[in-house]
Amino acid sequence: MTSLIEQAAQRLEQLKQAGVDVGPAPAAPAAVATAPAVVPIAAAPAALRTAGEPMSKRVELDLEALSAQGFLTPNAPRTVMADQYRNIKRPLIRNAMNRGAASLKHANLIMVTSALPGEGKSFTSLNLAMSIAAEFDNTVMLVDADVARPSMLRMLGLPPGPGLLDVLEKEADMASVLLKTNVDKLTLLPSGRPHARATELLASDAMSALLDDMAQRYPDRIIIFDSPPLLLTTESRVLATHMGQIVIVVQAERTPQSAVQQAVAAIETCPLKMLLLNQASNKRSSGYGYGYGYGYGYGYGYGQADGSGDAPAASPERA
Repeated sequence: MTSLIEQAAQRLEQLKQAGVDVGPAPAAPAAVATAPAVVPIAAAPAALRTAGEPMSKRVELDLEALSAQGFLTPNAPRTVMADQYRNIKRPLIRNAMNRGAASLKHANLIMVTSALPGEGKSFTSLNLAMSIAAEFDNTVMLVDADVARPSMLRMLGLPPGPGLLDVLEKEADMASVLLKTNVDKLTLLPSGRPHARATELLASDAMSALLDDMAQRYPDRIIIFDSPPLLLTTESRVLATHMGQIVIVVQAERTPQSAVQQAVAAIETCPLKMLLLNQASNKRSSGYGYGYGYGYGYGYGYGQADGSGDAPAASPERA
């Protein structure tokens, strides 16, 4: 493309040939730039960030409101519940970083689900993500994968917006739907706009490729998926086939043992499944039949040939 300087020189020459006195020619610069200067995106104002360079949005979480609702928040005083989540996250992080008893594919993809609704899976997902965000060596992404009944943005006091399903539909790219938060190491991925064929989208090659990329892009990132109940929808069973670890939240004194057994059987292909007892009392219970009678309970792994694999313990008291 002809530069402005070259165009001006050509015009001067035309005027000279026409007999017009244009005075002495200006001195040529020592070097003429033939391409526009590159402005770093980080330094460029918003007006210069074009559609070719999507930027993740930033949202402000009302941490005081979340704390008042019983959620963990950064810099909150040490509590029994915070210590419980420390116990829960530690083996999950070891497994995610392949420092556990067994090496797992997609070990940093952790699905939190339940057998039935109302057992506290979303509460657990958010608190687990908040607790992991406090780590020095890890970052965390919280994905609202309950595509039939998304609740994460509502719990956080944020408006609905595009997310996972929009990315799978190729109506948005990942960077444009991610929400960076004022919790330094916490990023959110909403479920996106409802879709009649959500199960097929989650089972698609596009989903497999997306999860492969998510699992491998950042070696320090742990990704928590808040997923639908296993016995009510098919989406969670499809999603489970891609996960490295699955945490099944069980509400104490409420969930039938048969429902837990059916939920575990529904995701038998996942190499590591764990139980987390929610709303357990601090006194010994009798005849409940889960294999752990105390309030803090203990999760245990399924599906490993040698029974190895770390599992979360302790259970927070929130539905």
